[in-house]
Amino acid sequence: MRAVVIHAAQDLRIEEQSSVPAPAAGEVRINMAVGGICGSDLHYYNHGGFGAVRLRQPMVLGHEVSGHIAAIGDGVTGLISDQLVAVSPSRPCTGCDYCLRGQPNHCENMRFYGSAMPYPHIQGAFSQELIVDASQCVPADGLSPETAAMAEPLAVCLHAMRQAGDLVGKTVLVTGCGPIGALSILAARRAGAAKIIATDLSDYTLDMARKCGADVVLNLASDSDAIAPFTAGKGQIDVQFECSGAPAALSSGIAALRPMGTLVQLGMGGDMTVPMQAITAKELTLRGSFRFHSEFATAVAMMQKGLIDVTPLITHKFGLDDAIDAFEMAKDRGQAMKVQIAFT
Repeated sequence: MRAVVIHAAQDLRIEEQSSVPAPAAGEVRINMAVGGICGSDLHYYNHGGFGAVRLRQPMVLGHEVSGHIAAIGDGVTGLISDQLVAVSPSRPCTGCDYCLRGQPNHCENMRFYGSAMPYPHIQGAFSQELIVDASQCVPADGLSPETAAMAEPLAVCLHAMRQAGDLVGKTVLVTGCGPIGALSILAARRAGAAKIIATDLSDYTLDMARKCGADVVLNLASDSDAIAPFTAGKGQIDVQFECSGAPAALSSGIAALRPMGTLVQLGMGGDMTVPMQAITAKELTLRGSFRFHSEFATAVAMMQKGLIDVTPLITHKFGLDDAIDAFEMAKDRGQAMKVQIAFT
């Protein structure tokens, strides 16, 4: 069995791994089909980590995955052999204080695929085979493996919508139009947003934002003051989804938010300077949005019902042998949105 293993910044290897054992009770073995390269995977590839999180040992990357059930352990019901499933990377312990409070995304003992936050690191899912808890598998009947693998980033955005609260009739700003920004546009529209403004530094990503339903797209690289009209009268924006992790995007959004508006921070780029005085004077609500849990199954169901179409965002697919090329392509926001790796 082969897997995609990161050793250090710019040191990505396709390595042979031991074959996985037979599934135990409550587990299934998955023949992995497709994995999508996430922003956090790129941070490990480009920089060896993000913020205070650093690689301290080799780690299998990947957490946006789908596959087909190859073997089923004792006691597992509701799943059948060869069935396509979206595999949730979220594996909370179910017994810590946060899990018992109904906050499993903050589990103190979380085993989230491809995470260097704990040590030893939690190995990821970019491998040809994987043993998973049956509870992680959401049947993806009717979807392609590529679409099923988009459940994880869509779940991230659905959790952010929850953090924002009621969006019906609201004016929404999305800063940063990579995959999470584009999916946030799709989710915000489905949640009832009346007007969506998107900002980025790339015409390619902004064109994708427009295809996803953004009403106004602004390239701040070519016109740094393009958002200025939305700052009039103390601000024109009700809710900002900050998806870039860039301090300038955070500040520009706060300037455009109305008093009593809400900023939801999704982008992970390390600590940022926050214009606290403006937050105070406008009485803004600043909310983080970290991972997801129950939203994963909702994401699959929404795609199955045709409520959200993620297929335009899947722009490239590479074979496992070309995983390094896949990561290089994923870095290029001038021609790639979601880049996936096929494991079969």
